[in-house]
Formats: sequence, C-alpha cells, structure tokens
Amino acid sequence: MSSSNAGESAMINTKIYKSIYSLAEELLDADRRGDQAAFDAHYAVLQTICTANEDTDKDHPEQWETLADFTESREDALALYEKALSKAVAINAKDHMASIAFSMAMLQLELGQNEAAIVNLQNAKASANKSDDKVLKAEIEEQLAQQLAAR
Repeated sequence: MSSSNAGESAMINTKIYKSIYSLAEELLDADRRGDQAAFDAHYAVLQTICTANEDTDKDHPEQWETLADFTESREDALALYEKALSKAVAINAKDHMASIAFSMAMLQLELGQNEAAIVNLQNAKASANKSDDKVLKAEIEEQLAQQLAAR
C-alpha cells in the first residue's frame, strides 16, 4: 500500500484509508499466524469496502491495490491491479500508477508473462519518474534491467 502524493487530484478519504490500513495490518498478522479463518474474514471486510465505494466519490485506487495485494489467486490479483491502475490513471495518481504497475509486473513474471511484465515495468518507471519513493524507483530499475537483459 503506497502513500498518497499531496499533489494528486483525488485524495483517499481519511476514514477509508485508516480502515484499509488497519485491515492490511490484520491481514498480515493473520497470515503470519497462519490463521486462515481470520485472514478470510478480514479479506471479506476489505472486499466489501471496495465494492461499497466503487464508482462513488469514495472510490480510490489504494483500496483496490490493497485488495489485490492480499488476493491469493494470481489471476484475480492481476484483474484487481488492472482495476486499481485504471482508477489511478483516471486521477493521474503517479505514485499509485507506479506501485500498481510494478506489482502487476511482479505477478506477470511469476506467471511467465515476461513481455507484459516488461511493459508494466516501463510504465512503472515512467510513472515513478517524479516520485520521492527512491526504494520503489530502485526496485523498478533493477527488475527492468534484469528483464531486458534476459530477453
């Protein structure tokens, strides 16, 4: 879950952000403990928040990105990242565009979709160009260089 850039045209609702952040912590904790029932319950709450806010003024790419982060099926996660990315593009949220495209690329690499991953890494690099997130920039650069070298 990336932080919102103050220059973005649509900031996430604070109450929703806090709920999503709290749920992400609960999901991580449940995963660490191997508590599938708790994980599933928290995931369901997060999914409900996303669908309840979809296409409203409370809709934001961050909630969809977070849902994708915790989706166990790679194919389902990719579809959620695509939804998050389209919402990020719609509000020109460059930090989100970079982190979502990077996450998509990493999943695509796991699925053997190397060319699609390279495209997403290139898009992530372009979106991260003005970002202050030096760690994300470095990860994107490193993965892109590796994938281009492996072509």
